[in-house]
Amino acid sequence: MSAPERMDRRQALKTAFAGLAATVLAPGLMLVEFGTQAKAAATGSRWGLLIDVSRCQGDCAGCVEACSKEHGWHAEGRGGHEPQWIRVIKATDPVTGQTSTVPLMCQHCANPPCADVCPTTATFRRADGIVLVDKHLCIGCRYCVMACPFGVRFFQGDDVQNQRTNSPRGKGTAEACNMCVHRVDHGRLPACVEACAATGGAMTFGDLNDPDSAIRAALAEKAAARLRPDLALAQGVSYQSL
Repeated sequence: MSAPERMDRRQALKTAFAGLAATVLAPGLMLVEFGTQAKAAATGSRWGLLIDVSRCQGDCAGCVEACSKEHGWHAEGRGGHEPQWIRVIKATDPVTGQTSTVPLMCQHCANPPCADVCPTTATFRRADGIVLVDKHLCIGCRYCVMACPFGVRFFQGDDVQNQRTNSPRGKGTAEACNMCVHRVDHGRLPACVEACAATGGAMTFGDLNDPDSAIRAALAEKAAARLRPDLALAQGVSYQSL
């Protein structure tokens, strides 16, 4: 199939499934409402998250609990198969044997593989770097789930419980960390960062394009690295002490 044919097919799918915009996720909330608001990104900013794993305290799961509460998912649901937007993993240095606690979520890539494979453009990257899923365009093909090299995208195959109007989810759609876009767009911190500040303070959120931001200051103090730098995805999430 030629490139023009692929583009024509994608546009046709996008137009066809745009008709699902009236699908109701929660009382008084339409999918199209969230999609429209989400694309109204602030200009000039590049939102990023820096995690210093040396400050993650043992078995602390404050960031996971805060995300679960904010977005309505529960890791213990359906036999542990509920989409988990953020999880804490253990990473071991093969040379030193040192083990680190690492919060893992959508990396909000500048070159997101998930968006590249989406046939309807439901998965998209805002101008400010936040990667989102337009639920009224998502057809549940799961291509994005397979394309993500970090294993942080999920398919919601069951009826959604504990629906949150600020972060709509939908049965039969893909989902992942949305960097609490509803908070960020109103000048607030993501829920995980806010919760972490009360414990180890391992997370720093801010505008990577602002030389006076807290995240830029933290990056200047200590070297940081992105996961899988060999993929050249230019993620918005980076890690220190990893």
